[in-house]
Amino acid sequence: MGVPAEKLPMSARDFLTWDATQTVRHEFVAGEVFAMAGAGEAHVTVAGNLYVALRQHLAGTPCRTFITDMKLRVEAADAFFYPDVMVTCSAADAADPLVKRDPVLLVEVLSPATAAFDRGDKFAAYRQLPGLREYLLVDTDSRRCDLYRKGGDGLWVLHPFDAGQTLRLESVALDLPAQPLWAEVPATTG
Repeated sequence: MGVPAEKLPMSARDFLTWDATQTVRHEFVAGEVFAMAGAGEAHVTVAGNLYVALRQHLAGTPCRTFITDMKLRVEAADAFFYPDVMVTCSAADAADPLVKRDPVLLVEVLSPATAAFDRGDKFAAYRQLPGLREYLLVDTDSRRCDLYRKGGDGLWVLHPFDAGQTLRLESVALDLPAQPLWAEVPATTG
């Protein structure tokens, strides 16, 4: 019996070519490909609520809001991700219909399977995006949000928002009350 061939890492270019033929989404990190799992109702609803609020707020500006299926390229981390919600105001991003590279705001809705990665390695990769100003983590179980904002000194500072508080997104000058953020999000069954 032969020895299985060693699986070689995929290049970013090879990933884009391959990914265009796939029926499910995949993230790419330094040559490795990871299938994206589906999301539950609370996850999808809160991401949709954020998308709608941001899109309405930014209408008529150069900023564009994207949800779930738009690829984000993080060159410094040799990665492609699919943030739950992303806002970019970049002319270069507006010119590329398939991949964005210069967001000002990224949002991830946490799930038990992804929370550690979203808070750890993914955030480390996102921090390498020079234009990123805010990273929002949304916990549907506790209805709390952890917003990381990049200060003028380059340091990322946590701004927590508890259930019922208005969420302040300075990167896009939006104050989002709790009611529209959590509208129609089912209560957790614990």
